[in-house]
Amino acid sequence: MYIIIFFIAHWFISLFVQTFFLHRYASHKMFNLNPFWYRFFYILTYIGQGASYLKPKAYAIMHRMHHAFSDTEKDPHSPHFFEDVFQMMWNTRGQYVIYEKDLEQPEPQFRGEYPEWKFIDELGTSLTSRIVFSFLYIAFYVAFATQWWMWLFLPFHFVMGPLHGAVVNWCGHKYGYSNFDNQDKSKNTTPFDFLMLGELFQNNHHKFPNSPNFGKKWFEIDPVYPIMKVMHWFRIIRFRKV
Repeated sequence: MYIIIFFIAHWFISLFVQTFFLHRYASHKMFNLNPFWYRFFYILTYIGQGASYLKPKAYAIMHRMHHAFSDTEKDPHSPHFFEDVFQMMWNTRGQYVIYEKDLEQPEPQFRGEYPEWKFIDELGTSLTSRIVFSFLYIAFYVAFATQWWMWLFLPFHFVMGPLHGAVVNWCGHKYGYSNFDNQDKSKNTTPFDFLMLGELFQNNHHKFPNSPNFGKKWFEIDPVYPIMKVMHWFRIIRFRKV
């Protein structure tokens, strides 16, 4: 039971910081954060993603490129140019490392207004940090796994951040329905999206990339948007005008 709870908790915490901080904030600047909450969510992103921490700057650059070149050959992770999801993930990783390590500068249109905290970024992307988190995951399983099949969940903890991105980019551009003609292959994979916290409303998001609510039809519920509204009421975040 502890293993299942731990896996679900890690899944949704990692997914939340990716959609809330990396996607909606770092990439699209849908809202503003004061210095305290900025640091809070930066640290939460590091802890939540752990061994698979994604540098916000690199994530933002890649995601902006994805929108600009959606489902073309210049899209860093369109599923329509790869035989399987693993090839797409490997190609995405190669391009991500370029911006994580600042080996190249992106085109001017993709630069600026992304969060940076040198200490956390260097810590989170370090091999030491990734190994420490990996050993912590293993230690938890050693302590609480009571059946052999529970160990099958362990590998997912090591790649949780990239795994969520792969699911969204592969499924969200191959399977489902479209509300809008966006001149790409973006789809809304499901009419309700709790397991991916609204991220699989890709067709809606590509039509309205700066809208904090990914659901557009009455039956499309983006579970993160109500949380963001509460945060706005309590002045944790301040929505920007779309």
